[in-house]
Amino acid sequence: MNKPEKDVLILGIESSCDETAAAVVKNGREVLSNVISSQIELHKLYGGVVPEIASRKHIEKINQVIEEALEEASVTLDDIDAVAVTYGPGLVGALLVGVAEAKAICYAKKKPLVGVHHIEGHVSANYIEHKDLEPPFLCLIVSGGHTHLVLVNDYGEYQIIGRTRDDAVGEAFDKVARAIGLGYPGGPKIDKLAKEGNSNAIKFPRAKIEGAPYDFSFSGIKSAVLNYINGCQMKGETVVEADVAASFQKAVTDVLVEKTMLVAKEYNMKTVAIAGGVASNSALRQAMEEACKKEGYTLSYPSPIFCTDNAAMIGVAGYYEYMAGTRHGWDLNAVPNLKIGQR
Repeated sequence: MNKPEKDVLILGIESSCDETAAAVVKNGREVLSNVISSQIELHKLYGGVVPEIASRKHIEKINQVIEEALEEASVTLDDIDAVAVTYGPGLVGALLVGVAEAKAICYAKKKPLVGVHHIEGHVSANYIEHKDLEPPFLCLIVSGGHTHLVLVNDYGEYQIIGRTRDDAVGEAFDKVARAIGLGYPGGPKIDKLAKEGNSNAIKFPRAKIEGAPYDFSFSGIKSAVLNYINGCQMKGETVVEADVAASFQKAVTDVLVEKTMLVAKEYNMKTVAIAGGVASNSALRQAMEEACKKEGYTLSYPSPIFCTDNAAMIGVAGYYEYMAGTRHGWDLNAVPNLKIGQR
C-alpha cells in the first residue's frame, strides 16, 4: 500500500460489547490517543454482560470518551480525515450507539464514514506495536465470541481456515471460571489462579474433529470440567481449584497452539499473530512463543490493552479500509452476526 502524501488521522469508535472506546490513529500505525470506559464492575453483579445495561451505559459515555480522545491527541474533529466505527459483530443495541454517533459526526462535519469489522480490528491491533508486520501472515483470533484461524492475505483480505464448531474459547474460560466460583470476567481470573496450580493434575480432553483438522470444539472440555467438579463433590473429595484452572488452561492452550502450527506449516506461513481478548493469556503467549521458536516462525501479539476491546484497533483497521477506498453511506447499520471478510 502506498504511503499517503500527508498524514491521515482516523477517529476510531468501538462499542460492540461492554467497553465504550474512542481513539485517534495516525497513518494506521501510530496511536495518538486510546480512551476506554469499561463496564466490567457493573456487569460483575450479574455474572456477565447484560445487553440492555451495556447499551444504556454506552449512550451515557460515548460523547465524553470521544471528547477525551480528541483532547488527548491534541486534535479537533475538523482535523480528522475519516471516522471508523465497529458495526459488527457484537450486541446489536451496543453497536447501534457507536454507529449512530459516527454517522452524526460524519454528517455534521462532512467526513467519510468507514464501517469496521470488530474482529478485523483485533487482527489489526498487531500493527500498532509491530511496525514491520505486513501481510501475509497467519492469525489466531481468540476472544469471548470467536475462535478462528485466519490467513491475512493482504490488508482487509481474510481467508478463514479453521473455526470453532461450538463455544468460543473465551466463552469456555468464562463458563469454567463460573463453575469453580471465580466469577466474571473469567479469562484473567483463570490465568491468575492457574499459576498456583499443577497443569498436569487432571487430564481434560483435547477435541479433534474428524475431517476438519483445523476446526476447534470447546463444549466437551467445558462439560468435562463440570463433570469433574460434580464427581469430586459426590465422592466428598476436595476440588483443588488452582489445579482445575491450570489443567483446563493447558488443555485449551495445547489445542490452540497445535492447530496454529499445523496451519502455519500447511500454508507455508513464516509469521504468526494472535489477537483478541484471550491473546493476553500468559500461558497461551508462552506456549505460542516456544512453538514458534521451535518451528522458526516470527510471532506477533499486542500488549494486553490492545487485546481487549479498544478503539485504537478500529482506527488502525479503519485506516487501511479508508486507504483502500471503503466508504459507507447513511444506511450503514449494526450487523450483530457479521462474518469475517464480509462487507
